[in-house]
Amino acid sequence: MKVLVAGGAGYIGSHCVKQLVAAGHEPVVVDNLVYGHRAAVAPSIRLHDVNLGQPEAIRTVIAAEKPDVVMHFAAYAYVGESVTHPLKYYQNNVAATLHLLEAMLAHGVKKFVFSSTCATYGVPERMPITEDLPQKPINPYGQTKLDVENMLKALAPATGLSFAAFRYFNAAGAAEDGSIGEDHDPESHLIPLAIGAAQGLRPALQVFGNDYPTPDGTCLRDYVHVDDLSRAHIAAFRLLEKPGSQNFFNLGTGTPTSVLKVIRAVEKVSGLKVPHHFAPRRAGDPPALYADAAKAREQLGWTPKFQTIEPIIETAWRWHQAKPKGYQDRK
Repeated sequence: MKVLVAGGAGYIGSHCVKQLVAAGHEPVVVDNLVYGHRAAVAPSIRLHDVNLGQPEAIRTVIAAEKPDVVMHFAAYAYVGESVTHPLKYYQNNVAATLHLLEAMLAHGVKKFVFSSTCATYGVPERMPITEDLPQKPINPYGQTKLDVENMLKALAPATGLSFAAFRYFNAAGAAEDGSIGEDHDPESHLIPLAIGAAQGLRPALQVFGNDYPTPDGTCLRDYVHVDDLSRAHIAAFRLLEKPGSQNFFNLGTGTPTSVLKVIRAVEKVSGLKVPHHFAPRRAGDPPALYADAAKAREQLGWTPKFQTIEPIIETAWRWHQAKPKGYQDRK
């Protein structure tokens, strides 16, 4: 199938593009390269430098490419920034998605795969998190993702749009062949920050809180390999054949890993010490967040290839060791 990948030059999107090619599909990328990297997309793959917030431009792309499916990874995803600049997040994450959906429906494209987030749950009532728990986001980023989910729920019966929305936990790792990886500016994810600190390329790592009610006092999170995420998205295509179908899935391993355990794993994989110090807790950080992904296993036949943290970090380490400046090393 021809698959239009919005945000396909970003971290998760570029890995999904690579997995689409491996699965025999034809991806086409739309990315304005604000956070994405042209070098993350193979030269053989068409890339439209278009902002989803420009309705006429995205309509032109949809009309020209005539995709069978659209995958959407083009959100802004910095929680702190969403608190200080909420309009930026509503404009990009909600309004621009509305323009994309309008363009799709205007040209008869009715299959959609959406990158959502576990942030829609806010501080969940229990662990592990199942898809039926109440969604009570505690920041504008999570709220904008939930707003899009609600928009999709309304469109499905009204227009026949079929969709799958994936609520990610912590995406991590890099392509196994080392060709693409994680390169954010600014970087906010724990694993690349820990690796950068070990390499001496970043400051000592701040560990926010060591007095949580967890085995070692640090937060527990669910890290899922970016290629495993991508494979789940592709597996969802068959669920989109029925017009108006609505599908929601958590994506995580279900195995919580503490911040200190991540640091120890980086040290083991790299053979280097990770300089770090403890800092006060951050407001809004729950002690633990991890998924129950049974629904994805049962309905998609999805099982993460990377079940534990060390193999995930091994792929990230190979990428950062080979390209310490990320995609700048390719210029």
